[in-house]
This record gives sequence, structure tokens and C-alpha cells, in this order.
Amino acid sequence: MAKKGRKVKVVSKLIIGIIIGIACLLGGIGYKMLWAPNFIPSNTIYIYVDSVRDFDDLCAQVEKEGRCKDLFMFRLLAGIFDYPSKMLTGRYAINPGMNNLSLLNDLRRGHQKATSITFNSVRLKENLAESLDKQLMLSTEDLLSLLNDSAYCSSLGFTTQTIAAIFIPNTYEVYWNISPARLVERMLKEYNRFWTEERKAKAASQGLTPVEVEILASIVQEETADLSEYPVIAGLYLNRLRRGMLLQADPTVKFAVGDFSLQRVLYKHLEIDSPYNTYKYAGLPPGLLRLATIQGIDAVLNATKHSYLYMCAKEDFSGKHNFARTLAEHSRNALRYQQALNRRNIR
Repeated sequence: MAKKGRKVKVVSKLIIGIIIGIACLLGGIGYKMLWAPNFIPSNTIYIYVDSVRDFDDLCAQVEKEGRCKDLFMFRLLAGIFDYPSKMLTGRYAINPGMNNLSLLNDLRRGHQKATSITFNSVRLKENLAESLDKQLMLSTEDLLSLLNDSAYCSSLGFTTQTIAAIFIPNTYEVYWNISPARLVERMLKEYNRFWTEERKAKAASQGLTPVEVEILASIVQEETADLSEYPVIAGLYLNRLRRGMLLQADPTVKFAVGDFSLQRVLYKHLEIDSPYNTYKYAGLPPGLLRLATIQGIDAVLNATKHSYLYMCAKEDFSGKHNFARTLAEHSRNALRYQQALNRRNIR
């Protein structure tokens, strides 16, 4: 009996030891799988999940950009959570020292981080859509389809030619997987926020609507790269508009022709039949030549008051202009510029 009792105690101790060992082992694995730091990037990095990338693509990002120490443990926990079948699109942050549980909780719940988008030197809607395609999950085609939908643009109070006015160049925070429609809604809010009562009042004092201010600003921006000339040129075109004169703005002809690289606008270009040809049609063109910047818009709103009616590029090709009050004075400026073009053999 004594021997049997000792055997029972030994067996009991062995079973307890095994149980404790298994518990420790499972505890170690559990800690490693759930809470142990598993990502060691040198700083916060971002991984992307779109409608095309699958779980293997995500794991490749996690391993490379996130510097995952134990991909097996990440995959194991993702499988337990059944994450691979429930992936949500977005841009997600991996911080140094992050564990699997924290990252997978973000991924499973769609807790993504916003991204900054910018669009500055953009002329056409196609250029804008391409720029945003590179910065967001949306596609060029889907965004353009929306911006070229006349019924949709009309519902927002714009035309397909003026809808670009809502995209005022700046830096904005949005979610990477934002849809084209939500992006347009966001930009419309920014547009309405930008056009304060004070700015609207200034526009009205110039006899313009906010959209017309942006159209004129886009012409001014195309005329010169010298910011100091912006308000002077804006004042000149406002003078012409008030007198009922044709704007005769070369950038509008280049837009109509579809060639912004033209160094010399010829008579054949002036004959093109387009509502953007301000040598043929009075008033402002029907849309923007490029996105109007805040500097360009404010230059129109605060245009210099003067009596200039004419302008011509300086013959030194500095990018600046000679301004004139009379046609005779302008003709002399134009002749000097034409002669300079001839000397450089620019046709």
C-alpha cells in the first residue's frame, strides 16, 4: 500500500508538471503571438490594402516595410481571427514595437490613417485625376467619369467645364480609400469654406461670381510666373471686361488649340473657333485654363487699380511684361517683342 501510494504521488506530480509545462509553453506562444513586439521599422510606416491585393500581398508588405520578426505568428493570429476573408481596404500604420494583436485589430476594424493629398500645378481635369490616382486608391477613369457627368456637376451647381473650380490647390487630409464621389463632396466643402462672405463680397465688387474669379485667375496664372504681376494683370483684364473689350488673352488661344508650349501665337491660331478663344468671343471663357491657386484668386479679388488695357511680353524674355494704356504704346511694345522673337528664330 505504501509503495502504491508513493507511485500515485509520483504520477500526480508528473501530470501536474506536464500540465504546468504545457501551460507555460502555451503561455509563451500566446504572448509571442498576441502581445510581444513583432514589428521593428525604424519609424512609423504605412501598408495599403486595396480591392486587388490579397492576404499574401499584405504579408509581403508587413514583412518588408513593417520588418516583421515572426511572420508565422502574424499569419497564425490572422487565421484565428479569420481576417484573410474579411480584409478592409485602407492605409494602415505600423509603429515601431507594435504587436500582432494591435495591428490586426486595426486591420479588422478598418482603423486606417488619413493621408495628405496635394495638387498644385495642374492644368486639365485629366492631369488632376492622374495626380489623385497616384496618391489615392481611386482610379483616373472613375474620377474623370464623375467630373465629366453633366447631370452630376449640375446637381452641385457647376458645369463639366467649371467643376474643377472646387479643387483649390492646397494640402488636404483624406482617407486613402476615399471614393470619387466622397472626394468631390469633400472638395466642395473646402470650396465653400474657402469662399467666405468677405471673398464673395470682393468678387461681387469686381462684378464677378466666385467661379468667374477663378476663371480669370487661371488666365492670369498662365500669363506670368511672376507673382508680383498677378494683381496688375488681373486689373488689366478687369478694365477690358468693364469696357466690353475682347480679352484677347493668348493663354486662352493656347488652351483652345490644345498646345500650351506655343511660344508664338500666330494669326492662324487666332482663327480657331472655340468659346475659349477670347480673340473671337467676348467675356470670360466657359471654364478654367488650370486650377486657380489661392494667390491667383486673391490677386483678382485685390486687383491693382490702374488704366492699363494692353500687355506684351518683354523683349528680354524675363517672363515679365510691358503694360500700356493706349494701342499705339502697345504696338511699339509688341514690335520690340516680335523683333526679339525673329532674332531668336522663334516661329
